[in-house]
Amino acid sequence: MDHIKNSLARHQNIILKGFDPVSAQGFTQVPNFILKSKHLSVGAKLTYAMLLSYAWQNDFSFPGQQKLAEDMGSGKRSVVRYIDELAKNGAVTIERRGLNKTNIYTLHHTIKPPRT
Repeated sequence: MDHIKNSLARHQNIILKGFDPVSAQGFTQVPNFILKSKHLSVGAKLTYAMLLSYAWQNDFSFPGQQKLAEDMGSGKRSVVRYIDELAKNGAVTIERRGLNKTNIYTLHHTIKPPRT
């Protein structure tokens, strides 16, 4: 069993062979506390899921707000509002880098009470 673990440790990606097109794109598991939160809008929940899906690709990701908007079928202003909502509810911490660089989002698996 160790030889499998060592072999996988040398590779950053795993090849999926024989998967249908839907499976080949992968899946994102969203924590139930996010899905069931009464403090988050549907848009904020989808934004959290999208950020999570990007991060699972290689343990990190730097999606811009325009990329999020395109993938969500939403406007950039809505994405900004959803991200702010996630931050106010403690689900996401935002590190703004400025100079036309993408922000860094830290996703939290616990939610603090919403800030007022």
